[in-house]
Amino acid sequence: MFQVKLSLQTQTLMMILEEISASLIMWLFYALIPCLLVDGVAILPAPQNLSVQSTNMKHVLMWSPMIVPGEEIHYSVEYQGEYESLYASHIWIPSSWCSPTKDPECDITDDITATVPYNLRVRAILGSQASAWSTLKHPFNRNSTILTPPGMEITKDGFHLVVNLEDLGSQFEFLVTYWRKEPGAQEHVKMVRSGGIPVHLETMEPGTVYCVKAQAFVRAIGKHSTFSQAECVKVQGETLPLVLALFAFVGFVLMLVVVSLSIWKMGRLLRYSCCPAVGLPDTLKITNSPQKFISCRREEVEACATTAVLSPEEVFRSWI
Repeated sequence: MFQVKLSLQTQTLMMILEEISASLIMWLFYALIPCLLVDGVAILPAPQNLSVQSTNMKHVLMWSPMIVPGEEIHYSVEYQGEYESLYASHIWIPSSWCSPTKDPECDITDDITATVPYNLRVRAILGSQASAWSTLKHPFNRNSTILTPPGMEITKDGFHLVVNLEDLGSQFEFLVTYWRKEPGAQEHVKMVRSGGIPVHLETMEPGTVYCVKAQAFVRAIGKHSTFSQAECVKVQGETLPLVLALFAFVGFVLMLVVVSLSIWKMGRLLRYSCCPAVGLPDTLKITNSPQKFISCRREEVEACATTAVLSPEEVFRSWI
């Protein structure tokens, strides 16, 4: 028990001593800055701990920040590709975004345009004075970038399976794998040329579960990411489509009935408007048989034929 307490006290004492020594070193550095003069000019130390963090073809050069009380330090970044190193007399090219910069980091993505080793260097600038160059220990090659699985969103558009992949940049393509979640189902692979755009994968069957996963691919470096976690969706059964089909059929039948009745009614209206049925008056109707009517007319004619004929004198006499 005593030994355990002694070891804990020793560790605590060592930690305190380390903190005190670090503080003393920083204090001595700031105190000696006015003394580190060459012809009245302070010597700036070169930036330390250079490293490159590269993820999904985004390359960032980083270094430890320098602090001078009351002053603002700027940094200048330069790079040298394989061509500049071998064929252009070892010239260095200023970074397009970080010459100069106030941040202790620099996005060099636009400067790294080929899959070859690049040398990188940084120096500090204070007013008109500059530190010595600090160079990255090992040349950087963009094929060392870390590719992460792409984010994706799986949606249903009716019976259509749709995937929307994360847009990682113009250099990225995506391999999308999808399958029906059932024993022995075959996997299908589709190449998607760019992200950020919904892509139709397949027309789904009702009541079936479909799963999707994707991986990123950069053709310039010939490298794949790992697959994303599979996401699955299910299409419901045909209950709603059957109900809609039933309503559509009933509506169609009712429409046929209405149209048929309308045509029949219109036909009757046209018939009575153009060709009305007009009945004969009673005086023009023949109630007896035609033969009897003819015989009656003949008797009347004979009776008229037997009428006496009067002379003019008799007619005049009867009129007076």
